[in-house]
Amino acid sequence: MTSTPARPTPEETRRAEPGKPRVRPRLRALDGLRLVAALMVAAYHYGGRGGDVTTAWGSSPKDQFPALHEYFAYGCLGVQIFFVISGFVICMSGWGRPLRSFFASRASRLLPAYWAAVVLVTAVFALPAVVHEAVSPSDALVNLTMLQQPLGADRVLGVCWTLWVEIRFYALFALFVVMPGASRQRVILFCAVWTMAAAIADAANEPLLDLVLMPEYAPFFVGGIGLYLVHRDRKDAYAWGIVGVSWLIGQRYAVQDLWHAPSADAFSHRTSFGIILIVTLGFVAVAVIALGGLGWANWRWLTVAGALTYPFYLVHEHLGWVVIHGLHRGLGLGSAETFALTVVAMLLLARLLNRYVEETLTPRIRARLSRSSAEPLSRAA
Repeated sequence: MTSTPARPTPEETRRAEPGKPRVRPRLRALDGLRLVAALMVAAYHYGGRGGDVTTAWGSSPKDQFPALHEYFAYGCLGVQIFFVISGFVICMSGWGRPLRSFFASRASRLLPAYWAAVVLVTAVFALPAVVHEAVSPSDALVNLTMLQQPLGADRVLGVCWTLWVEIRFYALFALFVVMPGASRQRVILFCAVWTMAAAIADAANEPLLDLVLMPEYAPFFVGGIGLYLVHRDRKDAYAWGIVGVSWLIGQRYAVQDLWHAPSADAFSHRTSFGIILIVTLGFVAVAVIALGGLGWANWRWLTVAGALTYPFYLVHEHLGWVVIHGLHRGLGLGSAETFALTVVAMLLLARLLNRYVEETLTPRIRARLSRSSAEPLSRAA
């Protein structure tokens, strides 16, 4: 039997202003799942791969975590879980919202913490004591646009490639769903057409089609959209069909991209079973939330966790390596202590960014972008 949804707070149940969508009860369990996905990615960046993190530790994470590095290597799949959550959330937030409001919501949500993270990482990497190289000033400035990847500039934030994926998803959803007006039929058509077009793009091996349609990531976004339709109506057979097809295709891409044959030269070996299991658990977790199975998880600290996830995700990788270097090689702390304290340090930094950057700039940017360009003329008249 499905648990009764938690009673929404007055803040959550207030009616929206005229012309704006109604504020929906917050799915706090989804905030918790966001943080879990972010911590998975952090585990991957700190102990599940080679490369620059080896410099931070002073040796390969295989040596630091001989029993755990194989499990940490699966943490990269937190990105796929993020994309499923994003499909759910973007469909929910874009339903009934005019294009201007949708754009204002996305821009105000992404940009403040992102700008702060780019400036902060650039400044830290420019310090003489830091072991990592900084990007050129020109490339750092281009990074502020979020278009550094298609423009071929070096990335300040290692994780920002996922934001380029997200932006393309937002553009597709805004063009084909938000702008004409969201409805169940239109959303189902969007999911069906995108799924088929992505498959054709993969078969055609055409770079432009791949760039626009993102075959390897489309199933996760589409699956999240399908799960939002399930959230609206759990008996919707079309929605369940979208979810099922997306899971089938998504696990295939995840295995194709992340599996490799066992090799003594490889950092770790992700098995097909392990990859499929984590992708499946991601879909199942969002499905349980969509069906109200975690409605009892209405703790306010989950909302805080959700607020910390995005700034934590932005800063944890490169700044985390700096902290690891300082704690492990500078102070001589053990691997486990260094790992734990680095995560805590990045969460505290995320809280500062949320409190002093996001909470200050996000509402201002949203209000300014939501305001009609005709308003100043009307007041002047």
